Amino acid sequence: MLSIASIPEEENMAQFLEQIINGLVLGGIYALIAVGYTMVYGIIQLINFAHGEIFMFGAYIALMLITVFGIPFWIALPLSMVLCAILGVLMDLVAYRPLRNAPRLSALITAIGMSLALQNLARMIWSARPRQFPAEILPTVFHGQNAISLPGGAALPYRDVFIILLALILMIALNRLIHLTKIGKAMRACAQNQVAANLMGIKTNRVIAITFAIGSALGAIAGIMVGLSESVTPTMGYYKGVAAFAAAVLGGIGNVTGAMLGGLIIGVAEVFGAGYISSGYRLAIAYILMIAVIVIRPSGLLGKSTGDRA
Repeated sequence: MLSIASIPEEENMAQFLEQIINGLVLGGIYALIAVGYTMVYGIIQLINFAHGEIFMFGAYIALMLITVFGIPFWIALPLSMVLCAILGVLMDLVAYRPLRNAPRLSALITAIGMSLALQNLARMIWSARPRQFPAEILPTVFHGQNAISLPGGAALPYRDVFIILLALILMIALNRLIHLTKIGKAMRACAQNQVAANLMGIKTNRVIAITFAIGSALGAIAGIMVGLSESVTPTMGYYKGVAAFAAAVLGGIGNVTGAMLGGLIIGVAEVFGAGYISSGYRLAIAYILMIAVIVIRPSGLLGKSTGDRA
């Protein structure tokens, strides 16, 4: 027979499990966004502040494909990734490639300008009104009532299972692509020394374009995952993008594995901070954690300290 004293313990266990699940979901989303920041920085030393807006466009494009054109979710998902990959390549071609040899400050200002421009473009196209993915046209796996029961009365929604597994699969696939494929070796060569990579016959502009495409596609799928449970707005990319940037710095900017680890740490810290301290401090807690790590290890958790390049 269940004792009265054990009820609070079970409730605490349920809350703890739910916080872990929420932290893994949010951490997986941050990791998908953070790798876009870190891949671009690793090759061209640019913090692409417009990457958060690619995340936002991914959610809007998928929403439009589903609600306006009647395209099934499982087709709209990869199609949105492809369209955002094209958008990322166009961004590089129009805004960043002409500034390859310009001072870094010029490229940084351009990135901020692109971020504001894309936010306002989204506002012009879809208005500032928050939008939701209609539950009736989404696959049943994403409906809130479908969940796996956990000890203590906690529940693991199938939607969260899907997000965690998808993020894990994409992170493993990206890691294997970077370390086992020809284009991955070209990316690592460009990150180490673009001039030497050019001399070895690597077409660096094409490699950079592919890097933007991959990062933008991952950002798009993260935007769609967020849109399944939150409102889609023109500013959604800013808030998630800032947290994902913190994750990239925490893990070691320029290190893909570090970005993945940083995303998980920031996501879990945010959720536990909101659950056990105050929801108003969730971002502050994540940033305090990032600053503490950077003070102890300036290069980030998995970053390597290197001298300035010539």
